Amino acid sequence: MFRLVATVSSAVILLAGAAQAQPVDRVALNGIIDQGFNHSQVMPTAAYLTDRIGGRLTNSPQMRQAEQWTQQQFRDWGLSNVRAEGFAFGRGWSIVRSSARMTAPRPIDLRAIPIAWTPSTNGVVSGEVILAPITSAGQFDQWRGKLAGKIVMVTAPNAGSEPTEPFFRRWTDEELRGRQSYSLPTPDPAAAERQLRSPNADFASRLDAFLAEEGAVAWVRMSNRDGGLLHGTGYLYQVGQTPRVAGMELAAEDYRRLARLSVGGTAPVLELLSEVRFHDEDVNAYNVLADIPGTDRSGEYVMAGAHLDSWVASDGAVDNAAGSAVVMEAARILKAIGARPKRSIRFALWNAEEQGLLGSLDYVDRHLATRAPLEDPALANLPNNRSWRARWPVQPREGHADLVAYFNIDNGSGKIRGINAEGNVAAAPILQAWLEPFASMGVGTVSLRPSGGTDHVYMQSVGIPGFQFIQDPLDYSSRLHHTSIDSYDHLRADDLRQAAVVLAGLLLSAANSDEPLPRMPLPTRPNVTDPFAPPAAN
Repeated sequence: MFRLVATVSSAVILLAGAAQAQPVDRVALNGIIDQGFNHSQVMPTAAYLTDRIGGRLTNSPQMRQAEQWTQQQFRDWGLSNVRAEGFAFGRGWSIVRSSARMTAPRPIDLRAIPIAWTPSTNGVVSGEVILAPITSAGQFDQWRGKLAGKIVMVTAPNAGSEPTEPFFRRWTDEELRGRQSYSLPTPDPAAAERQLRSPNADFASRLDAFLAEEGAVAWVRMSNRDGGLLHGTGYLYQVGQTPRVAGMELAAEDYRRLARLSVGGTAPVLELLSEVRFHDEDVNAYNVLADIPGTDRSGEYVMAGAHLDSWVASDGAVDNAAGSAVVMEAARILKAIGARPKRSIRFALWNAEEQGLLGSLDYVDRHLATRAPLEDPALANLPNNRSWRARWPVQPREGHADLVAYFNIDNGSGKIRGINAEGNVAAAPILQAWLEPFASMGVGTVSLRPSGGTDHVYMQSVGIPGFQFIQDPLDYSSRLHHTSIDSYDHLRADDLRQAAVVLAGLLLSAANSDEPLPRMPLPTRPNVTDPFAPPAAN
C-alpha cells in the first residue's frame, strides 16, 4: 500500500483544503474511543465468523449462515433497514473430506486440498502421475494421447524459495514517509479489450475439457507458496460450467518431490480422495446492508464496507473476517454512543469479492452508475466484471450523487496507519484533518497513490470518492492471504480495536461535514499514454 504525507507540497495542499472540512467533533470521538477500547466486541464478532462459522465461500452453507448471522447482529445493535440484496452468481460448493497419498515408490501422506468448484473423485482413485505442465491451449497437442488413466501434474515445478525477510512486520515511520510521490497514471484504453480477446481468457474451462476428453483420472497443481501452505482457489462457479475432472492442490514441497521422482524415471502412484458437495438451492449471492439514518442532508450517505466471503483452506480470518468485524464494530460503536449523524451511514458486507469484486460491482451497477455495452456482439454478453473496464461511457444513475464517500477495509488485521486518497488532491487535506485526532494511535498518512484489488475499485471507476485504508502489513501477504493457516490465531486484537475506533470516527466526521468530500471528474475514456507506440500484439 502507498501513502502520502508530504513535505512542503502537501502542507500547501492541507492549508488549501482545511477550510472545506467541518471541525471534528472531539466530544463524540471521546465516546467512540471509550466504547471501542473499553467495551469492544470486535474479537467476539471475529471469533464467531471464523471459529464458529469458518471459511465462507460464496453460496456455501457457511456463507448462508454468515449472511443470516450478520444481519441479526445489526438488528440486535439497533441498525435500520437491515437487508440482504441479491445478485446472480452461481453454484455453492463445500468440502466434505479429502486426502492425498503417494503409494509408490513408498507410502507417504501428502498435504492437499480440493480446488474450489471442481467435482468429487467418486471415492478413492489411483493412478500414476505424469508431469505435463500446461499453461495455454496451444500446448494441448503436445500431450494428446498421453494422459489416459493418469493423474496429471499441470504445474511446472520451480526451485522453491527461502524467506529473506521477516514474515511479520509493521510499517516504519521512514517507510511511510517514503511513500509520498504521486503515481502518474499510464492509461492504455485498448488494453482491457485486448484482454477480453485473449485466447487464454477461458483457459480453465478449456483445460478441464481437454483432460476429460483425454481420460485423465484427476489433475493436481502446485501451491504457489512454500512452507506447506495451501489455497484451493478456483473460479468455475457458474451454472452450466462445472468442471468434469477433479482437481487438487498439493503443497509445493510434496509436489516437487513427485516431480523429481517422475523426471528421475520412477513414476509415482497417487491415491486421491475428494468428496465435495454442490449447493444449488439458490444461485443468487447476497450483500448484507444496514443503515444508521441521517437527520439532515436528505438522501446523502457515507458508507463503509468489507467483504464477508473468503476461501475455505482455513477460516478466512485476516481475509476478511477482520475487515468485516471492524465494519460491524464501527456500526455497533456509533449506535452505542447514540450518534445522530446528519447524513446516513451505510454499512456493507460484500459477497463474491474473491471471484472478482462481484458484490460491490453489483451495488455500483444497480445504485450508482453503469457503463455502456460493448459494440462488438462477440463481447457484449461477457460477464459484467470481465468487460466493465472496457466499456465507455460511464452512465451515472439517479443515486450517483447521494453517496458522498466510501471507506473500504481489506488488508488483514493490522492497525490503520492512514488512507489512500486515490489521486484526489482536493479530498486529501480533508481526510488528513479527520484523521488528525488519531495521530497518537499511529494514524497520520494520507497517500495520493491509488490502491487496487478490493471493493472500492468499482466505486472509483465511476467517480465515487472511494478509499482503501493503509494498514500495517503484519504477515498478511507473506503467509496468510488465501492460505490454510488464515485462522483466528493470527488476528491482532489491539489492532482491530484501533481500526474500529478510527473507522467509526472517520465515518462520523464524513457524515457530519458541512460539505461532501470533493469528487474527481466523472471518468471518461482516456487517451493512450504514448500515441506513437507500436500496436500491441493480440
